[in-house]
Amino acid sequence: MERQDAGDLVAFLAVARAASFTAASVKLGISSSALSHLIRSLEERLGVRLLNRTTRSVSPTEAGQKLIATIGSRFDEIDLAMEALGELRDKPAGNLRITATEYASQAILLPALKKFLPNYPDIKVEVIVDYGLSNIVADQYDAGIRPGELVDKDMIAVRISPDLRMAIVGSPEYFADRKKPKVPRDLTQHNCLNLRLPSHGGLYAWEFEKAGRPLNVKVDGQLTFNSASALLAGALQGFGLAYLQEGQVRPYLAEGRLIRVLADWCEPYAGYHLYYPSRRQISPAFALLVEALRYRSRPAAHHRRD
Repeated sequence: MERQDAGDLVAFLAVARAASFTAASVKLGISSSALSHLIRSLEERLGVRLLNRTTRSVSPTEAGQKLIATIGSRFDEIDLAMEALGELRDKPAGNLRITATEYASQAILLPALKKFLPNYPDIKVEVIVDYGLSNIVADQYDAGIRPGELVDKDMIAVRISPDLRMAIVGSPEYFADRKKPKVPRDLTQHNCLNLRLPSHGGLYAWEFEKAGRPLNVKVDGQLTFNSASALLAGALQGFGLAYLQEGQVRPYLAEGRLIRVLADWCEPYAGYHLYYPSRRQISPAFALLVEALRYRSRPAAHHRRD
């Protein structure tokens, strides 16, 4: 294929990813009719249909999906290489997309961004809250944030927090007429607030460990939420027990608004890490953000991944 055909491929990727000729034409700065002509020319040249078109949607055919899988990442690498030319500018610039849990975004990411972003006004950061194990390559994120033990081995992982602990908490109102659980199996006698994982649809199992013995417990209760902040609100209002990050409930424990139980079953685990593909060329803007997030204190050697 001749070099000038790259424009057709760029047009195809834009339409396939936007699932819309109108949205893609706005992004590329050309008319919808001109964009449609580019796609038709590419399909005629290749001899296959690349897009299924209806009055309401546009989606890639099987041939289109194969073409996306082949060329998509390569054009992304070209975009990153072009963005990396920002090193020649006085002010780094670029758009960064990061996926993280609600607590990680509030407790780790936002405090770092508060110091970081004022120094780099041409850098924009989009934060997507997600409790699932997102595929950051397929979903086109620059990076994700997870506990270190959940980061795939083919990723570069940079520690951005100390080790973490979970906490089981309930309000004084909830415990007014109930016995506190002494071991995890006692949770079957309690009204527990469940967290549903949006990307998987299942309920999050509460994880415990004591003396090196791991134990997962599927709890039951009348209320299920899809965010940690809702779990916290439910616990504070006396609906039941919640399984939350220790840092999230610490102020309420100090104020006496929450009571902690089963603390000896909640052992520390690997802290949050920022992770990204090892083979992806990183932009100057992203490199600066990594350094702004990097955890500076000396972490435990067996948890370190970066």
